[in-house]
Amino acid sequence: MTKDIDLVVKTKNEFKSFQKALKKLMFKEKIPGKEYSRMNLNQIFERKDFRIDLFDKEVCNKFSLTKGIIKRSEITQTLKNLKIKHCSNEDIFLFKTMTEREGDLEDCINIAKTGIEWNTIFNELNNQIKLSKKNVWITWVGERLDILEDRGVEIPIMNKINKLRNEYFEELEKDLSNK
Repeated sequence: MTKDIDLVVKTKNEFKSFQKALKKLMFKEKIPGKEYSRMNLNQIFERKDFRIDLFDKEVCNKFSLTKGIIKRSEITQTLKNLKIKHCSNEDIFLFKTMTEREGDLEDCINIAKTGIEWNTIFNELNNQIKLSKKNVWITWVGERLDILEDRGVEIPIMNKINKLRNEYFEELEKDLSNK
């Protein structure tokens, strides 16, 4: 459904193994550009029309694989030394709201058209904020959701997103006025 493959691995050893395997398969390493600055992207691999973005444990500098994401994922293939799991559409949608890439907005629109569980997205966003202790993410996700709404995507959780965003800005303003 999307244009590239994003791989998030749990350990440094898994990361190194994937790096080595992709190089063996004639994928070339590419240095991530500025559009990936928020993503904490460790490596891009390309071969002809194929692209794989490889992440070590986290995406977007603390947005990580949680128990909920792992539980919602489905095993799509089991090999001798590897199980491939596909994240739920809700989790892919949320991950893609973390980027500055125009293509990811288009992917979000296409994912939303398939019908997704919006409360799952909201709950996972809250979970990520609590785990990372970075509630600034609500501003970034809110901004991307604003753009998606402007492009015609109906987002039933926008009132809850806006409430969290307002709470963040109120707390920030309070902190700044105390300094």
